Amino acid sequence: MKIAMIAPIAWRTPPRHYGPWEQVTSLLTEGLVENGLDVTLFATADSITSARLVSVVPRGYEEDKDADPKVLEYLHISNVFEMANDFDIIHNQFDFMPLCFSRFTKTPMVTTIHGFSSEKILPIYKKYNKHVSYVSISNSDRHPDLDYISTIYHGIDIKNFPFNPHPKDYLLFFGRMHPDKGAHDAIKIAMALKMKLFLAGPIQDKSYFREKVEPYLSKDIEYLGSVGPDKRGELLANAVSLLHPIYFNEPFGLSVVESLACGTPVLAYNRGSMREIINESVGVLVDSLEEAIEKFSLIYNIKRRDCRKHVEERFTSQRMVNEYISVYKKILSK
Repeated sequence: MKIAMIAPIAWRTPPRHYGPWEQVTSLLTEGLVENGLDVTLFATADSITSARLVSVVPRGYEEDKDADPKVLEYLHISNVFEMANDFDIIHNQFDFMPLCFSRFTKTPMVTTIHGFSSEKILPIYKKYNKHVSYVSISNSDRHPDLDYISTIYHGIDIKNFPFNPHPKDYLLFFGRMHPDKGAHDAIKIAMALKMKLFLAGPIQDKSYFREKVEPYLSKDIEYLGSVGPDKRGELLANAVSLLHPIYFNEPFGLSVVESLACGTPVLAYNRGSMREIINESVGVLVDSLEEAIEKFSLIYNIKRRDCRKHVEERFTSQRMVNEYISVYKKILSK
């Protein structure tokens, strides 16, 4: 089976720091190769992979501010479809734009929908609904107007996340500095509990960071910047809890699974996919800031070993790889 894997090109695959779509694409690609599939990864030229790497983009446009993202995106996507007939399956991890090329080849395409940035992009998904196979990353993120071949939860390489039964005395927020992710509420929770808080993640909304986060930074509220894979596991493993006070319907929440893999329970706002990922044995789901503060003590009743086991049973990269291989076979059997 020959697979063309279309990676996003905002960042390198795998990303140096932030880049959840690129991270998942990398894990899936490497897993498919390990399982004997012939995979060609279309990604930035500085990407690292055991698959065949094909690229017309030197590096991610988020790392090259002189680049024009749209120009690079269309060079990247058109390059894939000019080679489309060389493959049995095209796997699109790139959002909606490759869909517009899908009818120019007989090679079937599966698209992993990593979330809907806006309802405005839905017409393209609707147009190709019967032509392309869609995979959702959670049941909660399925759109009622679309058909899906499967829901496949993201998986992680659990070896990269050390289990720690004895954390240090701090809380952690791990995500983009953006109103959707709720760093401002994480700060309020930590201050109310009088606990130290580390904030980690890229600044996506500068005005939000300047107004809602920066004024509260101190020796007890520290911003660490965008933390890469070399430090992520240790930071997650040593936290008492990950705070995930999201203000949007999270399609999945990769940092939640990574935290649980380290044995660190999660306090999250009950939105989007959180109920699919977290149950009472590994975390606490709440509906408001006040409830988060009130119920935080429940975190101490959770056994960290149960958190690790939860990921081992449901969210490994090998499970993800196996499920995608099943989807490929289902598509080709048609």
